[in-house]
Amino acid sequence: MESVKKRVTEFSLEAHDLYLNRSVPYLEGSPDPLQFYRDWIGPNKPCIIRNACSHWPALSRWTPEYLREKVGSKVISVAVTPNGLADAVNGDRFVMPEERRMSFSSMLDLIEGKPIREQQSGVFYVQKQSSNLLSELSELTDDVDSHVSWMSAALGKLPDAVNFWLGEASAVTSMHKDHYENLYCVISGEKTFILLPPTDRPFIPYGVYQPAVYRQRDDGEFEVVDQSDSEKVPWIPLDPLDPDLDRYPEYRRARPLRCSVKAGEMLYLPSLWFHHVQQSHGCIAVNFWYDMEYDIKYNYFQLLEALSEVTGST
Repeated sequence: MESVKKRVTEFSLEAHDLYLNRSVPYLEGSPDPLQFYRDWIGPNKPCIIRNACSHWPALSRWTPEYLREKVGSKVISVAVTPNGLADAVNGDRFVMPEERRMSFSSMLDLIEGKPIREQQSGVFYVQKQSSNLLSELSELTDDVDSHVSWMSAALGKLPDAVNFWLGEASAVTSMHKDHYENLYCVISGEKTFILLPPTDRPFIPYGVYQPAVYRQRDDGEFEVVDQSDSEKVPWIPLDPLDPDLDRYPEYRRARPLRCSVKAGEMLYLPSLWFHHVQQSHGCIAVNFWYDMEYDIKYNYFQLLEALSEVTGST
């Protein structure tokens, strides 16, 4: 078993030397679908594409005034936490946000620092990931493309979800991975990503945690309520902004990439890449998820995941 662990570790380090970039490259303009598949999707490498969504009306239209007029009265799902960390490890729990229903205008009021009727202590983030742009904010769909044509052509399918994101600067996405091919398009503001390739899995710690949710009491304080009927959740306890290297010494061998995605830019985030996300206050983004769970690439990296767990590489 030790020999397997050693080989998995060597493979992870070799990946950086052989084919992974030391920074996230930029592409200028929409790429050719076949070339994009060969250069980025197949090798599973991220990049930032400039001017690929600059023709979207959303970039000029989505002001607070326009959004109030179009969808201000719509009631949407908003994630609320005491500290901005939704879906994250807190002590010995994996804690999910309180899902609150509120009008879009109230959310804009919060972003602009205006008082609202609802209980407003905590950090608010529109982050529902069930294609919420289509299901909750369909009035805005004419302002963006329904899919990214060159990505759909490269993958031979349409996106499985189109998500809308809007939040406070304190709202942070903890380190995790998804099995989707992800195109993340910033409409206004800026997103900052910390990225780690799937091949760094042996250096990334995982734990298994009791799931729970935040709930705000009448006095405004938050409590953590266990979901006792739910299965335990595997998650990453490490904070890449302040990693505890005494507790997780193997993380020293990881090589995170940092990049910022600005308004009008699009990040290609390959499936199974670990990512941690911060944002500027009031940042608006739309992302397209293409489900590739049964792709050969996906199965290959799942094998590495299994080997890392069996050998106890973390």
